[in-house]
Amino acid sequence: MDELAARRAAETLLAAHKANVQFKSLDPPDRPASVADAYDIQQRFVMLLRGQHGDPVGYKVGLTSAAMQTFCGIDHPIAGVVLAKRVMQSGASVRRADYGRLGLEFEVAVRLKSDVPATGTPFTAKTIAPHIGDVCAAIEIVDDRSADYAGLDVKSLVADNSWNAGIVLSEFSATWPDLADVPGRASRDRVAIGEGHGRDILGHPFNSVAWLATQLAARGAGLKAGEVVMTGAVMKTVFPDAAARYRFELEGLGSVEVQVA
Repeated sequence: MDELAARRAAETLLAAHKANVQFKSLDPPDRPASVADAYDIQQRFVMLLRGQHGDPVGYKVGLTSAAMQTFCGIDHPIAGVVLAKRVMQSGASVRRADYGRLGLEFEVAVRLKSDVPATGTPFTAKTIAPHIGDVCAAIEIVDDRSADYAGLDVKSLVADNSWNAGIVLSEFSATWPDLADVPGRASRDRVAIGEGHGRDILGHPFNSVAWLATQLAARGAGLKAGEVVMTGAVMKTVFPDAAARYRFELEGLGSVEVQVA
């Protein structure tokens, strides 16, 4: 997609967010014709967001479980960029009124300890593992702006930074249990609302990081030391409809909480 078209589409997205209107697929001529076009638009959209939300500090990988792919009607993961001022620590508060429609996704996050070079060889969980230094329980803040999932266009979703609106992190740990088998449990005001395992994230959370590294390499980029990657949700997105405190615990790794007002 040429730069002028991508910039125009990004400005359309920014205006939609400022007006807080319902998410809808981009219309021609802004609609991306391919996934590559969608990431071109996303790149420019993120540039527009940086003034208010800070520089990129990591990525989110979405639609990594069968449940989420079925929910959104697609069959592959997607990626978005995490910005510095959208990174929160456990115990943070968010307001539903600040989003079109606030969603919470309960995830495994990793932090890179070394740069991942862009190569032509696809990464695997085994080859990406030496670059991962820390792991933690995390909650992704998403804003789907009340999208109509029945007619969802995944390319427009990707262009809209894959709906990332922030992340909430627990304390990182340099040691972790078997992430494929680790159970994760979510609760609302101490009442269980769902659970899953690390294997629900593409079989293993590191597979998600490997997919991202391969995706970035195809665009001439690479993961950097210190960046955080939200590897994906272990269960279906939760959309809070009232004030409540949400908690997500990864057994053997710790827990993360967010207060929704």
